[in-house]
Amino acid sequence: MPKVEAYTYIRIENVVASATLNQKVDLNAVVKSFPGVEYHPKQFPGLVFRLKRPKTATLIFNSGKMVCTGAKSEKESRRAVKKVVKELKKGGIIIIGKPEMKIQNIVASASLGGLIDLEKATYSLGKTMYEPEQFPGLIYRMAEPKVVILLFASGKLVCTGAKREQDVYDAVHKLHGILEEKDLIFYK
Repeated sequence: MPKVEAYTYIRIENVVASATLNQKVDLNAVVKSFPGVEYHPKQFPGLVFRLKRPKTATLIFNSGKMVCTGAKSEKESRRAVKKVVKELKKGGIIIIGKPEMKIQNIVASASLGGLIDLEKATYSLGKTMYEPEQFPGLIYRMAEPKVVILLFASGKLVCTGAKREQDVYDAVHKLHGILEEKDLIFYK
């Protein structure tokens, strides 16, 4: 796990990427070539193409649009989409161009190594929502980088909405700094 500060550990949990092939894909032909795929058009219009390495699931739609989930990094996400396209070609599916990819969301977890006073943090941070009767975490909408952080009294957090891995590290580092500066984090 990458170390940001003495007490901060961050782990990327999921990267969601979209891709387009800019062409139609015959999903029934994909099912014939790959009996292991999941395709139930009456329930959902997309086909699920799973890879073991990297361990991902890619939704493929007949429009040629794809959504890849489960990757643990941007690089792994790109590798997964390229591998799915390569597998499709090997299976006889004609794909003309290269997939155009875009990272849509990165979800990460982190531990700040101290206890957080969520009551005080609600007023100090701004752009927060904290209703302990509804949910035990404080919801903090950070403007720059643009992410949403679910912060818990234990010092653990979930960061979502990032478009780049660096945004996750920057956001957690920035939040940690603010919490220390405002005396909202207490180390055991």
